[in-house]
Amino acid sequence: MVHENIDLIIEAMLFASPDPLTQKKVNIVFEDNPPNLEEVILRLTQQYVDQGNAIEIQNVSGGFQLRTKPEYDNFVRRLLNKTGQLHLSQAALESLSIVAYKQPISRIDMEAIRGVDCVGVLKTLLKKSFVKIKGRDEGPGRPLLYTTTEEFLQAFGINRLSELPKLKEVSELLEEQPALTDQINAFK
Repeated sequence: MVHENIDLIIEAMLFASPDPLTQKKVNIVFEDNPPNLEEVILRLTQQYVDQGNAIEIQNVSGGFQLRTKPEYDNFVRRLLNKTGQLHLSQAALESLSIVAYKQPISRIDMEAIRGVDCVGVLKTLLKKSFVKIKGRDEGPGRPLLYTTTEEFLQAFGINRLSELPKLKEVSELLEEQPALTDQINAFK
């Protein structure tokens, strides 16, 4: 196949795939002589830059996805809000950030950081597949341990947990808001 056709096929796969597109998935589609996904992504990325497109390709959760550029995010969010897209509550976001930074973590430890019951929030996060049960702690009662999932990485547009901002960086950004800084310090 000519590069243009392969690029168009990969672009169509990126558009249609609800999950990040990986080389493994490309190998399954192209049984004979699969293209190198990273090479195609580089060409498509350059094409999007040259054309000034509103979308870009991001490396997310070990694969690639089409994403809206940040400057258009507000408009897309408004569209999704108007279509009934569900969002996470403040409590869910707080709990999810605790899991992301402290994983694996038990519910009891989460509640100690937040200062409130987390059972309902954990159920919501499990239902949305943002967290999963990793196993059991060795401590008394052997409580369940929770970690984030691939869906979490995808939803927040990151490839790995190490891309999360460091707590020190977040604290510096929030210096002007003491109440939020106190919450951030609880993570440390």
